[in-house]
Amino acid sequence: MMNILVIESSPHKKGSSNLLAEQFMKGAKEAGHQVAVFDAARANLHPCLGCEACGMSGPCCQKDDMAELREQILSADMMVFVTPLYYFGMSAQLKTVIDRFYSFNGALTGKNLKTALIVAAWDDKDWTMKDIKSHYETLCRYLHFRDQGQVLGCGCGTVSMTKGTRYPKQAYELGKSL
Repeated sequence: MMNILVIESSPHKKGSSNLLAEQFMKGAKEAGHQVAVFDAARANLHPCLGCEACGMSGPCCQKDDMAELREQILSADMMVFVTPLYYFGMSAQLKTVIDRFYSFNGALTGKNLKTALIVAAWDDKDWTMKDIKSHYETLCRYLHFRDQGQVLGCGCGTVSMTKGTRYPKQAYELGKSL
């Protein structure tokens, strides 16, 4: 059994990326895993100041919800990044979380955390997910994350569009396969 932390980042609580996350969590719970959710879109989070006060080993000088998230991440076996695709990248809310990894970079790198990526995009062109996929894979290489899978939901602009695609089942199957 794994302790899985799902980091949602959509301003649309009932949007397409969170629908895919729900399906992932359903599968993961059925497989016997514990799942917790952190909603970055509604959290009190501030961008990294680049002030170096943390020395890359914390604590961060900012007093916000990242302190709680840091503990959740460091106690998790797996972290799942969930985002709508905004201009071919992740949401600002998820980017803020990732930038704040700086304050515990060493601990995070040493953890060899399992991760997954779930993205929902309106566009369905073959190149739509190229850049976010590359960014995520680069993060995995740099932070020694072990990618467990990616659900790159093209043509998922609305919840009704998303429900009509293969991606909810793909997200469920990814969670179930862990």
